[in-house]
Amino acid sequence: MINKINFLFVTLFGIGKLKKIPGSYASLITTIFLFLLFHILNFSPSIVLIVIIIIFFISLYSVNKFIKNLDNKDPKEIVIDEFIGQSIPICLYEIAHEGTKENSQVLTFYFIMFILFRIFDITKPYPVSYYDKNFKNSFGVIMDDVCAGLYVVAVLVLYMVIIS
Repeated sequence: MINKINFLFVTLFGIGKLKKIPGSYASLITTIFLFLLFHILNFSPSIVLIVIIIIFFISLYSVNKFIKNLDNKDPKEIVIDEFIGQSIPICLYEIAHEGTKENSQVLTFYFIMFILFRIFDITKPYPVSYYDKNFKNSFGVIMDDVCAGLYVVAVLVLYMVIIS
């Protein structure tokens, strides 16, 4: 029972078992889920960010447990890291832009954040690649996506500084 719950957690309810591009599907579903949380259900971005941080720490344990007996220490079916990495820029965007926003503007930024995150997660620029190559454990699996998410934040901050 515990192993099944852990499997559902690290694969984001089975999304990681999709044959093609499970990480992209997980990122897309995360983006849609967060849009619904923030713009339909009106959840507080600060509270959601705290929950994401808690999920990060639970993931360190859960992913280690999942990969313990595997040869491949970063299997494609683990997509909780995409959920965490994609959530970082979206939550920080929502915190920085609290208040009423036009849905078209929000959807545009969510789309940009999704695309940028996938680019950074797939191409793995330094230090994303550092964590991916040097830590063959849950820390490496998760931190490369955290770094990719922080790269998205950096690009958006740079963009906002340039246009202001």
